[in-house]
Parts: sequence; structure tokens; C-alpha cells
Amino acid sequence: MSSGMWNSFTCATLRRTPVNEQISSTAISVMRKPQVRWDDASLVKECLSGNEEAWSNLIEKYKALIYSIPIKYDLSQQDASDVFQATCLELLARLPDLRKPRALPKWLMQVAHHECYRWKRSQQRMVSRDAEPELPEPEVPAIAESLVQQTQEEQILRDAVRSLTPQCQRLVALLFFETPARPYAEVAKELRLAQGSIGFTREKCLERLRRQMSKAGFR
Repeated sequence: MSSGMWNSFTCATLRRTPVNEQISSTAISVMRKPQVRWDDASLVKECLSGNEEAWSNLIEKYKALIYSIPIKYDLSQQDASDVFQATCLELLARLPDLRKPRALPKWLMQVAHHECYRWKRSQQRMVSRDAEPELPEPEVPAIAESLVQQTQEEQILRDAVRSLTPQCQRLVALLFFETPARPYAEVAKELRLAQGSIGFTREKCLERLRRQMSKAGFR
């Protein structure tokens, strides 16, 4: 592995490890639009060439997906961050072997699932490979298909929201991803819109969101 590839990966990962921020179950708060929009094949190619911006985009794109797995396992914020770091390190080590970039999201889910399972096992005081090297480590069960489907649908939603205009991204976040939802008067003030236009703008943004999700195969 080249030093340039390692350095670019490390900088991108550390900048995007929110140890001190609250992580929601779907991590919808991660909505920033990448400066350059690459598909996964282009991202993988650029990452392998040591492009730091590509690493930033790749990790930004899938950070919420990775974090959603430990959250579903009820891990703490710190433990979820540890799973995130371990998954990213596995990504760094094995990305050159990835034959089909479109398989990357599911692969990341599986790696995070394995890391969570190992963490759960250690918490249950089961025999570990470190404690008893001569004993084989128990096989990690396959990730449940229901979890895969749910996580994939969440990622489709995140990608669709990310594709919206900044104004629509913020409106969707304020109305649907905050608890409690913001009243129209507050939304209008923050977005600098007339309160009477919020309903129309909301429907326009949701229609764009539906189209993007439909294109991605969401049913």
C-alpha cells in the first residue's frame, strides 16, 4: 500500500469520526453534498490512486451506513465509533481486492456486522481468540437479510436527500428528522421563506425525493 493512499485515507477518516456528536439510528444528519459527485466505481478508482478528496467523498457517503449497524446493535456512541474505525481500516486494507464497486455498500454492512458481533461476544465474556489462541474463534453468523434490506433502504434515502438542493435538504431535515418537528413558522424563518410558501415548497421537495428514490429502485 502506498504512503499516499494511507495518508489520504487517514486524513479523510479522522475528519469524519464524530466521537462527540449524537448519532441517530439512521444518521440522517449526514447530508452535506460532496464537492464532486462520483459514482462508486470512480470513487474506488480515485481512492486507489491516493486521491484524498475521493476518500473524503467515499467515507462521507457511507459513514451513516456504517454507523447505522452498531446503532442497531445498541452499542454506545464510543463503541459505535470504534466499529466505524475498524470498518474503515478493513476498507483500506481490502479495497484493492474489491472486484465490483457496486457491492461496496453491502460489503461495508457485513464488515460492520462482524465487528459488532465480536464486540457483543466480548461483552458476554465468551472465550476470545486473544485469550485462548489455541481455540478457534466461533463463526460469525450471516447478517440477517432483513437488516440488509432496512439498511439499504436507509442508504437510498440518504443518497436521495443528498441529491436535493441545499434548501430542500434543510427543509426535509427540519420537518421530518427533528423531534419534535419544527413548526412552519420556524422553518420559514430559518429558510428565509414566506410561511405560506412552506407547504408548496415541502411538496415540491418531497416529489423530487420520491423521484430520486424511485430511480434508485426503492419500492
